[in-house]
Amino acid sequence: MSGVAKRSLWRDLSLPSVVAGFITVLVGFASSAVIVFQAAQAVGATQAQIASWMWALGLGMGVTCIGLSLRYRVPVVTAWSTPGAAMLVVGAGAVGYSDAIGAFVLAAVLGMLAGFSGVFAKVMRRVPMALAAGMLAGVLLRFGLDVFVSMGTQLGMALAMFATWLAGRRLFPRYAVIATLLVGVAVSAAQGLLHVEALRVELAVPVFTWPTLSWQAVFGIALPLFVVTMASQNIPGVAVIRASGYDTPISPVIGWIGVANTVLAPFGAYGLNLAAITAAICMGREAHEDPARRYTAAVAAGAFYLLVGLFGATVAAVFAAFPKELVACVAGIALFGTIANSLATALREEADREAALVTFLVTASGLSLAGIGSAFWGLVAGGICLVVLRPRMVA
Repeated sequence: MSGVAKRSLWRDLSLPSVVAGFITVLVGFASSAVIVFQAAQAVGATQAQIASWMWALGLGMGVTCIGLSLRYRVPVVTAWSTPGAAMLVVGAGAVGYSDAIGAFVLAAVLGMLAGFSGVFAKVMRRVPMALAAGMLAGVLLRFGLDVFVSMGTQLGMALAMFATWLAGRRLFPRYAVIATLLVGVAVSAAQGLLHVEALRVELAVPVFTWPTLSWQAVFGIALPLFVVTMASQNIPGVAVIRASGYDTPISPVIGWIGVANTVLAPFGAYGLNLAAITAAICMGREAHEDPARRYTAAVAAGAFYLLVGLFGATVAAVFAAFPKELVACVAGIALFGTIANSLATALREEADREAALVTFLVTASGLSLAGIGSAFWGLVAGGICLVVLRPRMVA
């Protein structure tokens, strides 16, 4: 272990690892930033606050990627919670902005405690994966549908984007979403739908919001955000690390991500977690032939995330200039794979299938009771089904 700790970053760094880090950020950012933008709007964030979200998330991902990768000399790649952002778009409801910030802080603290206490795996085992996947699929369903709803108002642009994604999945799957976004921007520009006259390069200014909490925010945002982030992001993130052959100490990694998330949540860092899909880019042979030197790709990714955070105001302005149909299309297309995987996981086990289906349907319905969104009620309904249908397992 001491030999690993003495490795030199500058000696280990290489051009392929820097490129891998850049691609990691580009793929992760281009495929899901629009969803984060929608989430910020859903909880009532102003343009300045949206820029602060980008600042906080970029800073959080940058610091955790760099710090944890250097600490353990393995590629630790973090990301914002895309499913968590999607849940906010669908289920934030009438929760006020400061209450939403309070929910972010609470979810981050829960993640921190779940990590440092070592009960991360134990806690998640109490929430059947089928129910968590069913809830996630229900949250994301609207995004997939919006791709085709957009065809009703912007048929040419939406069809061009869908066709690009389809061709990209066949010919260049890693960059399919990026190509889809570029085609959407090109078509929008040709049709005069981009409002770029006010764009300018501008550094983000962090906006602190004092957290408050309501019981609607606790049950409608904090708890579902914690569950969906842990189940659909951190667990796959751990699986990618293990599958890549790295023996990373997971409990402190999850705990320190929670610390960074807690500190930055009042500025808009709604959810930070281990990356899964993009992490694989930093852990493969493309990053470096020597697995022991691939941590430098994650460090490079962290540096690029810091740049994204610094220019968060420009990023927010760019997405504000896009037509809503473009945002809806690229968000939905980017989530096609996650929706498919969630449904497959939810319905895989026959014994859990009906409970998972009920969770999916209740969540997708948009049901809101007592000011609490459908993600929570979906888990409740699915849990009741498990109690009735599989009492021995629950006991």
